[in-house]
Amino acid sequence: MAREPHGRQDREERDSEFVDRLVHINRVAKVVKGGRRFGFAALVVVGDQKGRVGFGHGKAREVPEAIRKATEAAKRGLVRIPLREGRTLHHDVQGRHGAGKVVLRAAPAGTGIIAGGPMRAVFEAVGMQDVVSKSLGSSNPYNLVRATFDALKNEDSPRGVAARRSLKVSALQTRRRDAGTDAVAEA
Repeated sequence: MAREPHGRQDREERDSEFVDRLVHINRVAKVVKGGRRFGFAALVVVGDQKGRVGFGHGKAREVPEAIRKATEAAKRGLVRIPLREGRTLHHDVQGRHGAGKVVLRAAPAGTGIIAGGPMRAVFEAVGMQDVVSKSLGSSNPYNLVRATFDALKNEDSPRGVAARRSLKVSALQTRRRDAGTDAVAEA
């Protein structure tokens, strides 16, 4: 029994940890002398369901080839998204790209993913379980996916904020609790 080269086996293992979601396929036609030539453009979202996600766009004459190109592009552009308790956002965020605007809100456990088409694919790929979202403006899947990524890139974890302010996470969270009790006392 022949063994595979080490690099190829590693690549297959690494690829199997990713979940890919086909968001949209667009068929385009080029008119030539003999008729029409069809091409396909695919939009794919790839994630490991543990906080890493990316999207890619691929174009080819055949659908499977367009999907393969889009998947490879998505794996090249992975970003890490901080999740609270591995299931939701740390805070509410807004994002936009072109005319596509999105509002993402953190949700309590058991809420589920309340989102439409392209945004749902992103949340499932990133591994988010509870989120409420609304898309405003454009319903174009390309703009919505990019706007969702813009919002997720604005997401900040307490650890990141503490590092930026040269504080400990516990000190930051006690400040937050103190501010919450002050607001209740004033009311």
